[in-house]
Amino acid sequence: MNRARRMWKALEPFHAITYFAPETRRATDALGLKGGWMSYFGCRAAPLGAVGPEIVAAVFYNFHPAMVARSVPDAWTYATPAQLLDARLGAVDDAVRRLSGTPPYQTVWSSGVFGRAAELARRAAELAPVAGRPIAAANAALDWPTEPHLVLWQATTILRESRGDGHVAALVAAGLSPCQALVTISAAGGPAKEVFQLNRRWSDDEWAAASDDLRGRGLLDAAGALTEAGRALRQQVEDTTDALADQGWRAFGESATAELHELVRPLSAVLMSQGLIPADNPMAMRWD
Repeated sequence: MNRARRMWKALEPFHAITYFAPETRRATDALGLKGGWMSYFGCRAAPLGAVGPEIVAAVFYNFHPAMVARSVPDAWTYATPAQLLDARLGAVDDAVRRLSGTPPYQTVWSSGVFGRAAELARRAAELAPVAGRPIAAANAALDWPTEPHLVLWQATTILRESRGDGHVAALVAAGLSPCQALVTISAAGGPAKEVFQLNRRWSDDEWAAASDDLRGRGLLDAAGALTEAGRALRQQVEDTTDALADQGWRAFGESATAELHELVRPLSAVLMSQGLIPADNPMAMRWD
């Protein structure tokens, strides 16, 4: 596994606390937001400001625009982006402090690991490329919190959004539409069509149209499996994503990168072992 992908898998679970911890939903419910998806879109898009659904759908990329439009801009009528930024950070704070009382995390919490990990992660995040990467740039523009576990979370958020923005660029360069990105991930052994349809809301007709276009390009066979050309294109997307993400890690340096990995990987492993972060998810990756 190359350096960029290794660091993604080590850091992503700590960032993903904001998506899966019940504290996030409680915080946004208290502000009046309606449902888990409005909570997700509102919190993740909040660094961009009170933007419309077209912008959110464009930068998030693989969600159906109509799905986004059911949450944005309504989310901004219940809470301002600034309120949602406070809510998501407070939820992460509450979630990590709750976990600090459980035996596996209790040891980590009292070990001082968070301080050094936060220091390194912030340095890495400040080197992560943001040019042409709107979500990463918006998160990088936020003020830094003071508590080490929150600094670590914000740093992992900038790093994952920098990588994610680069992934979108790779998909665009490969000529894969949002739905086609999901079709090819599923055909490559990722989550099933039904899982993606539930969580991204592309209809049967839209999925079929995306698949037909891929067949016409020689990327899918008649049975819906990736052809050799399809596998090569999918690998090209992943390789490009890693190469774009590695720009920051290369600047950060091999020694510091290895130290950060050594510090954060056990934190993420505890999150996984506690069941807070599901190993299988619609993001089509395994973090265990």
